[in-house]
Amino acid sequence: MKTEQQYFEEAISIQQYMDQMTTLKEDSFVIYDGFEVPTNDGFVTLLKDKQPKILTITEDWCGDAMLNNPIIRRVAEAAGLDMRTVFRDADTDLIDRYLTNGGRAIPMYILLNESGQVIGKWGPRAPELQDIVVNKRATLPDKEDPNFEEAQKSLYAEIREDNITNKTNWTYVYEDFKKHVTAALQK
Repeated sequence: MKTEQQYFEEAISIQQYMDQMTTLKEDSFVIYDGFEVPTNDGFVTLLKDKQPKILTITEDWCGDAMLNNPIIRRVAEAAGLDMRTVFRDADTDLIDRYLTNGGRAIPMYILLNESGQVIGKWGPRAPELQDIVVNKRATLPDKEDPNFEEAQKSLYAEIREDNITNKTNWTYVYEDFKKHVTAALQK
């Protein structure tokens, strides 16, 4: 069984990943181009000092990845961190170590120390965004309803558009990532 460090060594950079995206690429770059990493909260300084590596498990069709990856990439770049990406569906052994409520939810960010040991993780979604998604899903008709598929598709498009344009959602991602990573690095 491969270690997280071995996955990291075989992974592509987050820049390569985003450059080769075939789905949600433009939307990801809207967020990447628009997000500014806060410089007055000490987080970038902590990251520069500790230098964790970030192994990202993702897929380019994922709406949460569209939102999270560009923000975490900006943070990694601000701190000079090595952030690499593996595709969830290419090798499910890795994601199966980091299930969310029994599912292969992505994106997932695995923090590794200088010797390649896992020291923390974050993902797939900030709790405020999870609440929004749960509340919106509660408005969908029953799965047996003939309108379910169309309603679900419309709902996901609405969520995606909100994630692209609502910078408060970007802040939710940044703040929750910062909270979890800070706790992991201060252990």
